[in-house]
Amino acid sequence: MSITGIRTYRTLFWTLAVAGLILDLWSKHQVFSWLGDPKTPGYFRLWEATPETGFQLVAQFEFIDDILVPRVNRGALFGMGGQHKNLANGTFAIVSLTAAMAVIAWSIFGKGIRQIWLTTALGLILGGTVGNFHDRIVFGGVRDFLHWNHWFDWPVFNLADCWLVTGAVMLLVQSLFMPNHVTESPEPNPGPTPPVGESVVA
Repeated sequence: MSITGIRTYRTLFWTLAVAGLILDLWSKHQVFSWLGDPKTPGYFRLWEATPETGFQLVAQFEFIDDILVPRVNRGALFGMGGQHKNLANGTFAIVSLTAAMAVIAWSIFGKGIRQIWLTTALGLILGGTVGNFHDRIVFGGVRDFLHWNHWFDWPVFNLADCWLVTGAVMLLVQSLFMPNHVTESPEPNPGPTPPVGESVVA
């Protein structure tokens, strides 16, 4: 609650953003550290993909200068632009940084922070954006390890992508179906105003 009497959800926003970022980076580190052990094959499947169980964990690696490193996606979602490698990675890094700064500015100055649905959506988007931005700066691309091929072959993704897609869907639902509602606290009742020339005696 802000001192102006208007309810905000800034704590929720930053909790989701920071928790989402930490969980994303932790999951990437754990998966690639575990599966990158020399005793494991070049990639690992949590369970075999079949028409009944189409979800698998796939962490791919490659050798660069005789060092085993994660194979990264330099493009955007679905690998868009990935064929351009460094140019694509740099471009999407700038896009991610710009988007993160815009969302942070909204959290400070925007009235949308008073709406729990919108706050949740943008908190998730910020966590996912910063998680993938970190990868683009540190690894030259995004580390992906989750694969879904039940009914259709979905591109390999990560938890940051999950946060981004969930936040984007929530924004779409907000714009199409939800009113622009702001939660406010009722103003205190100051009591009756005495007539001119009279005073209120306690």
